[in-house]
Amino acid sequence: MKAKIEKPQIISSELRRDLISKDSVVISRTRNRQPQDYRHKGKPFFTPKSKCPFENLEKSGQRPPLLAIHNGQRLPLNGVFPVQWSTVIISNKFPILSPVEKIEIKTQGQFYETITASGFCELVISKDHKPRFHQLEIGQIKEMIDAYQWRYLELMDKKFVSYISIFHNCGKEAAASQSHNHSQIITSPLVDKDLARALANAREYEQRHNACPYCDMQVFDKQEGRRLIFENEHFMVVAPFASKSEFEMIITPKRHSPNFEEITEEEKSSLAQAFKKTLMALEKALNGPDYNFYLHTSPCDNAKSYPYYHWHFTILPVVKKIGGFELSTRLDVNTIEPEIAAQFIKKYLK
Repeated sequence: MKAKIEKPQIISSELRRDLISKDSVVISRTRNRQPQDYRHKGKPFFTPKSKCPFENLEKSGQRPPLLAIHNGQRLPLNGVFPVQWSTVIISNKFPILSPVEKIEIKTQGQFYETITASGFCELVISKDHKPRFHQLEIGQIKEMIDAYQWRYLELMDKKFVSYISIFHNCGKEAAASQSHNHSQIITSPLVDKDLARALANAREYEQRHNACPYCDMQVFDKQEGRRLIFENEHFMVVAPFASKSEFEMIITPKRHSPNFEEITEEEKSSLAQAFKKTLMALEKALNGPDYNFYLHTSPCDNAKSYPYYHWHFTILPVVKKIGGFELSTRLDVNTIEPEIAAQFIKKYLK
């Protein structure tokens, strides 16, 4: 009698569609990857103090500060660096945009056009040399958020500023040129296409349902619970249903708010705690991976024109390289289900 040959069980991948961007993402289950497979194997990138341009800002020829804080208090500026400071904002010596107030449009033949790339490029730097962002104390993280907000309010009304990008690169694999903790603020006369599409889709949802899509997703994610990683009084941290990358996380305010610059003092403290708790859990879970995080908020060309949007921070650990399939199809592939990633990180929360 012949032995019965069992057919191998077919594990199905999924296509998930993001409610806001309308992008589709492949959640691939066929590669049999486990969360621990993505643990970082190298040592954190570290710039020696002797080679760090942020260790002594005056000595390295940086321009006078645009904003300075000491222990939570904003300092008056007189064109020089304060004797004592704990967080400072300076102009980037190597800006990608030009801080000019005159935009010129030029044509090259009948096909091509150039426009002056006008924008402010600035660095938000903490005093201590060694700690990475998540290793700062909660009060220090809150001070970084103070700096984001205060400088945002100063830049938003400047000429040719339609959008303000606030982001942080932590580690060499996340494109940080220096290990010394610093974030970046870059203004743009344009609103990027991804955000413009998110704004349009959020508006369409609000018109159909008379509700904010982000707020509705919050209610569902809290009730369902599988992608909820952390929450406090003012914020939730979730793994998006259609995560474009492994271990992607969103920090979203519970209060509906289109504009980051309207964040309150209590919310800034809660946001600092959410960053600290989540990023420390990520470090323990994946052995200190490099990561990027960035803010998405309403454009500042007319701050009251986007009541249907909901600002948030996205955290993206650098755990893989992008392959030809993703580049050629613009279809992101995620080999860890967001539900599994969320519960894995959650185990390392303190």
